Amino acid sequence: MIEQPEGPRDELRDWFETWAGFVRERDFESARGLFHQDVVGFGTHMLVVEGLDHLENDQWRNVWPTIEQFHFLTDQLRAGTSHDGLLAWAVVPWESIGFLEDGSSFERPGRATVLFLRDHWDEPWRAIHSHISLAPGTPQRSFGRTDAVPN
Repeated sequence: MIEQPEGPRDELRDWFETWAGFVRERDFESARGLFHQDVVGFGTHMLVVEGLDHLENDQWRNVWPTIEQFHFLTDQLRAGTSHDGLLAWAVVPWESIGFLEDGSSFERPGRATVLFLRDHWDEPWRAIHSHISLAPGTPQRSFGRTDAVPN
């Protein structure tokens, strides 16, 4: 793997910004299009998640509705690709707001590592592995806003 300063890094930056928008909008269906069907991941709710359906149902749906203002700090993105341009990696921190059981908010920072695949260099990147973790010392669970109106 080689680190590349432009080109694929810009594509991956756009990928993360798109994903963050889906998280904020709680748009699970659109987010699925960014991931490979056979994705394997780690997250705050599941030790290991295998398959896109499990990632959505067991991880995303347990977290996204309970947080706000999610965004990746894409100015800190580190990324690279394989020599053939079909495999990529990226590491990027993120921030969000979580809520304690009493409804009070807390800063909820973390970091993400994502591996990407594509069959041809002109196809979009699809995440085949994601590892999302909270920064050390951050409460592991967000309960959502207590004053939020149910959807």
